[in-house]
Amino acid sequence: MTLLEFARGPAIHASLIILVAGSMIRLVGVLALTRGADLSRPRDVFGNFKGYRTVFSRAWPSDEFTIVTRYQTAMAYVFHIATLLVVVAIVPHIEFITSLTGLSWPGLPNWIGVALGTIALVSLIALIMRRLSKPEVYNSTVGDYVTWIIVALPLITGLMAFAHVGLRYETMLALHILSSALLFAYFPFSKLMHAFWFLFSRAQSGVAYAHKGVRI
Repeated sequence: MTLLEFARGPAIHASLIILVAGSMIRLVGVLALTRGADLSRPRDVFGNFKGYRTVFSRAWPSDEFTIVTRYQTAMAYVFHIATLLVVVAIVPHIEFITSLTGLSWPGLPNWIGVALGTIALVSLIALIMRRLSKPEVYNSTVGDYVTWIIVALPLITGLMAFAHVGLRYETMLALHILSSALLFAYFPFSKLMHAFWFLFSRAQSGVAYAHKGVRI
């Protein structure tokens, strides 16, 4: 079995199993946590509805924090949107998703995919540099930097494979798939789970604030 065959076969499939099973176990574990009795009512009849609304209303910082946080907020949005489009809108990735699910849709031209991958990588580096320049603000840990490296590797190897830079194409493609497998397997056990957690944390905070009459 060649490195590419291993990456396309056992490695990527095992990582997807870990991704799905690990994410489900963690989500079920959180949802199964018991909640204390609700000893107070919302200040108005729509209190809980307003609380759940914070999942979307807090997608951008409040006016008081906009100026201070606009750089990292803008870069974070650029990174997340570009990365999502790279994952679901590039033809090779769509073909892989189709092989797993049978679902298919039109893909973006190659040059747009390369541009999005570059934008995602540059914005990620910009976020990391921001944290490095202000350690007293972000208090980043070793685990944070490990996570960013694991996230960056598929972008780097994917761009290198497409541009035929570095090792021969088959080897670079194998490294791209293996780095993606590493990301999938790492996902459920890292802060990357915020892709799911933010829904619950924002809603819970919103409901709690609604009970206290906070304007949300």
